[in-house]
This record gives sequence, structure tokens and C-alpha cells, in this order.
Amino acid sequence: MIMILYWSLPMIMFILGLFCFVSNRKHLLSMLLSLEFIVLVLFFMLFIYLNMLNYETYFSMMFLTFSVCEGALGLSILVSMIRTHGNDYFQSFSIM
Repeated sequence: MIMILYWSLPMIMFILGLFCFVSNRKHLLSMLLSLEFIVLVLFFMLFIYLNMLNYETYFSMMFLTFSVCEGALGLSILVSMIRTHGNDYFQSFSIM
């Protein structure tokens, strides 16, 4: 019974994070925040899984390192987009 609670809450949080990511496609900042929420939920699920199997949590530290790099890259893209286009709307950003 307790195992169902360990996995149902993170799965619901992951699905809600995906829903927020898909529905908020107007601003880049809101998409980056929802991506960071998804990464934190994945870290939580990884931490539960590694503790359940009595493994070392060294891999979770590596996962956090890569998630910080992902966040810094997203913020640098946001800053460069605001500097070139003046806002973070996806409608004003075109590939051409």
C-alpha cells in the first residue's frame, strides 16, 4: 500500500508538469519553469527508486548536475532571445 503512494504522487506530479508544458506555449519563461518542475519530479522519482533498492545515490548527484546545466542553458537562451527580439513570445520568434 505504501509503495502505491510512493509512486502515485510523483506520477501525478509528472503528468501535471507535462500538461503545463504542453498548455503554456506562449512564453519561453513559463515553458522553462515547467521543464524544471518536470526535472525535479524525475529527480524525486529517481531518489525514491535508488533508496528503495538500497543503491548509492551518487547517480542522483550527477542527474542534478546535468539538470543545473540544462537550466543555465535555458536561461541563456531566454536572455539572448529577449536581447534580440525584445520579449519572450514564441509568436515573434521565427526561424527565417
